Amino acid sequence: MTLTSDKWRIPEGADGWDERAEEIAEKLDVLLPTARLLAKRGYTDPESAKRFLEKSTEMLHDPFEMKDMETAVRRVIRAVEDGERITIYGDYDVDGVTSVSSLWLYLDSLGANVDYYIPERSGEGYGMSCDRVRSMAANGTAVIVTVDTGITAFDEAIAARECGIDLIVTDHHECHERLPDAYAVVNPRRPDCSYPFKELAGVGVVFKLLCAIEMLRGDDSPIACVRRICESYIDLVAIGTVADVMPVVDENRLIVAQGLNTLEKRPRLAIRELVNAISNDSRKNQKKKMTSNFIGFTIAPRLNAAGRIASASIAVEMLISEDVEKVSRLAIELCEINKRRQAEENHIVDQARQKISEEYGKEPSPVILLADESWHHGVIGIVASRITERYGVPSILVSFEGSSGTQSPDDIGKGSGRSVKGLNLVDALSYCSDLLVKFGGHELAAGLTVRRGDLPAFRARLTEYAKEHLANIDTSPTLEADMELSPEEVTLRQATEIALLEPYGVGNQMPLFILRDVEIANAVSVGEGKHARLTVYLGGNEVTAMCFRTSLEELDVYPGDRVDIAFNLDLNEYMNQQSAQLIVKELSPSAETLERRRSDAKRYGDARRAVESGG
Repeated sequence: MTLTSDKWRIPEGADGWDERAEEIAEKLDVLLPTARLLAKRGYTDPESAKRFLEKSTEMLHDPFEMKDMETAVRRVIRAVEDGERITIYGDYDVDGVTSVSSLWLYLDSLGANVDYYIPERSGEGYGMSCDRVRSMAANGTAVIVTVDTGITAFDEAIAARECGIDLIVTDHHECHERLPDAYAVVNPRRPDCSYPFKELAGVGVVFKLLCAIEMLRGDDSPIACVRRICESYIDLVAIGTVADVMPVVDENRLIVAQGLNTLEKRPRLAIRELVNAISNDSRKNQKKKMTSNFIGFTIAPRLNAAGRIASASIAVEMLISEDVEKVSRLAIELCEINKRRQAEENHIVDQARQKISEEYGKEPSPVILLADESWHHGVIGIVASRITERYGVPSILVSFEGSSGTQSPDDIGKGSGRSVKGLNLVDALSYCSDLLVKFGGHELAAGLTVRRGDLPAFRARLTEYAKEHLANIDTSPTLEADMELSPEEVTLRQATEIALLEPYGVGNQMPLFILRDVEIANAVSVGEGKHARLTVYLGGNEVTAMCFRTSLEELDVYPGDRVDIAFNLDLNEYMNQQSAQLIVKELSPSAETLERRRSDAKRYGDARRAVESGG
């Protein structure tokens, strides 16, 4: 929260963008900062800016452009009509949970003989297993449909075929050079797939599957079929898309926008009860505005917590049930599980920081590798993100949770890592591949399995790689903002107009602003000391500035101090009243405050020396 403001920068726009912003502001009757945001995002004339705000440039693509879609759809329809058992095989994150729920609800509405299975993170881990496929066959499953998983299920596809099961893979992850030998493989990232948009979430691929089934089953127009699917499931598709941090562009922008609208105007029972449980839990019973941020930071963590430290089926059962009492009970349970996840996360963060102090001291390291016996491996990925964010270097946390009491070089540890720009984590792990049992992931996030006996050599090899590849790269955090605002520009109208750019996400980030040299009127601790609420003077008014996950002690600012603030501008609703509110991302003492502190320190030092010398 105290990144120095000399690390803040505002990328320059294209030549003449400011003049074009003035034209946009005049023609669309929006404030100049709003027009500047539109112009900087590439909407440099009133017409394109208007289309962006109205979301009229995006469209939903034909699902049958996806390779194997028709093959998959016809097999599912035949299974429904013949009463064959269909088992949905999903993943335990939010994308997987919403994928399973959407497909189960739809097939159940058709009268299908359908069940679902999600592996336990702690026991089975990610993806399919041959043993589970054989177990499903023994229980009468004729068709398995994977959701948000399966694209690397090579052995499992063979096992399914040997068991007489038709395996339909629906996934959105990167494909390997070969595909599973399945009945159908539906994935827009297939090299031979001509589908025009590759960035769907797993639940987005399921959404296209539902649309395609509806189109082939009925006599209505494709538009009417898609409309019916949207009316019933677009909220779940939006939640999974936002939670999986997919780019909110192209048809994802339409999916999330329509999903937010549905969540706001007619939320399904499960979401309504979950929001009620969240409100009661936080003792704030005001209505929650449905935004991508609210999904990403409030709803998704609770759905995700189930799969991290309990069972993802708890979240699925809440989403698919129509029993009010059951749904309410499960919503409360998810909130309690999330509290346990938060407590576990904070506990591991504290332990990790202590280990960093003990193992690395004050010596800078190009990479941080930590291991422990007791860390919950469902949480260490979140902690690795916080460590990398705090220290500005790649980090990997390894958990030997579940190892026997006596340590052995053959003990298996599960690790999760996060990286920084400039170091591809998968490439780094490839450099150490002979020391790892397995690994996989993306440029900035990866998972791995390592034996205890190989951990010291792995640390040395990884450090060697990081030193070489980060030698001339400044990995210290840099904050990029959209623009500076004057105090007078922070208004309720401006906050309202900012909301027009929703939905936010990758490809359309929530605008980030900077205020310089503003005075703090008050500072109080909230949330049992975990957060801080500041009041700042802006244009003659007092405006609330929320600092989440930062205590007053960590902020080290006081009433009367002048500070620079990097923030999102938010609409706060309380007791049916709206106001502009700052969500502080970084805060730094202004030049005036720093000079005053230096002056105070000098006077104190002079006085102390005078007393000590007897002057």
